[in-house]
Amino acid sequence: MQKKLTVKDILGSRGKRKLTEIYTHTILEAEACESAGIDMIITSELNDYESIRSAAPNTFFTVGLSYGAHLDEHSILKRSFYLMNNGADAIYCPQSTRFIKAIADEGIPVIGHSGFIPYKSTHYGGFKAVGKTNLEAKKILSEIIKIQEAGAFAVELEIVPSKVATEISKAVEIFLIGMGSGVDCDAQYLFSEDVLGYNKGHIPRHAKVYSDLHKDFDALQNKAVKAYSKFANEVRDLKYPSSEHDISIANEELNQFSDFIKNSN
Repeated sequence: MQKKLTVKDILGSRGKRKLTEIYTHTILEAEACESAGIDMIITSELNDYESIRSAAPNTFFTVGLSYGAHLDEHSILKRSFYLMNNGADAIYCPQSTRFIKAIADEGIPVIGHSGFIPYKSTHYGGFKAVGKTNLEAKKILSEIIKIQEAGAFAVELEIVPSKVATEISKAVEIFLIGMGSGVDCDAQYLFSEDVLGYNKGHIPRHAKVYSDLHKDFDALQNKAVKAYSKFANEVRDLKYPSSEHDISIANEELNQFSDFIKNSN
């Protein structure tokens, strides 16, 4: 039986070992994650989060708030307290730092989001990587600093060049949960459907399929455990992500961004 991480454990792992996080939709996925030793799981408040909690009682569990569902501090705090009282270990808040701060000020562990954010994709020109220019990279850094100052203990950093994430990790203290943002993030985060291979649509460049689950129920669950375990081992052994999963950035842009950080300190 694995020991469930605390926020202190997660923060203490920074620079020492890589953690893993999986987005889970179902009880079976949650059970397999815990059996495989995945460090953290996350699901939406719209899913059956109480059953997922019960299925993985010893895994650090984040519940994500729905974007735009809570439009003032009172309602978002009420919902956050409810979720914490029903099994969540942390709250993912997709809204502005005003709401992140309201949650953090009450002592509730909260996670923000920067880099590519799907529900804000129109600002980036669609579903594509961000942070590939000096200006974009500086904007992401500024946003993460604001999230850190608002009191979040972690931030999801999604689909930015790995070298940009590396520079950002040097400039901030917040825990970086990377999705498609390179090996120097503190944790690697993937969706179950990509890891397990039942995503019939487009497989993102940053994702890696570890299994192919299409057979009977028992075979599916056994393969899920193996896939989660392999993913976790590769993250810890620094085999995933590799250069083939990275997003490139022009050296000139990276040098400008690196110089900006150096001159800011």
